[in-house]
Amino acid sequence: MAENGNGAAPQTPQMPQMKVLGQFIRDMSFENILARKPVEGQVQPDIQVQVALDARKGSNANQYEVVTKFNITSKNKGTDAVLFVLELEYSGLFQIENVADDQLHPFLLIECPRMIFPFVRRIVSDVTRDGGFPPLNMDTIDFVALYRQQLAQRQQAQAGKTETPTPAN
Repeated sequence: MAENGNGAAPQTPQMPQMKVLGQFIRDMSFENILARKPVEGQVQPDIQVQVALDARKGSNANQYEVVTKFNITSKNKGTDAVLFVLELEYSGLFQIENVADDQLHPFLLIECPRMIFPFVRRIVSDVTRDGGFPPLNMDTIDFVALYRQQLAQRQQAQAGKTETPTPAN
């Protein structure tokens, strides 16, 4: 076996490992506005989905909680009358190993949400159906693009803070 410069055998890099320890609905609200205020004429829903991601270190080593926040609004295309609003915070608890520190942030906000998204999709479908609407089957979310978008927004916010002139005394 070949040795590296300090006399030890070279280590082969280990593959990243992720275990889903648990997942749960942290918070959920569904409001059927159409039931309170019926819409006149034909209803043509226009659905908008907003997604936000957050991750935080857990109390144990290599454990993290990743929170996906969905704000889904359905409006009638002709009148912009709101039909329903669904807000969902869905958390996953993960054990992450063999991920370099500089890769941990994107791993947590891309790979972890990707793992739990099918469960979120099912919940949204069931809640909208049980709320009296056709089941909403959300399209797959590109978490890489979402991560890049949120990163760009943070950088713009940071740039805006640093460019603010301080008043002279």
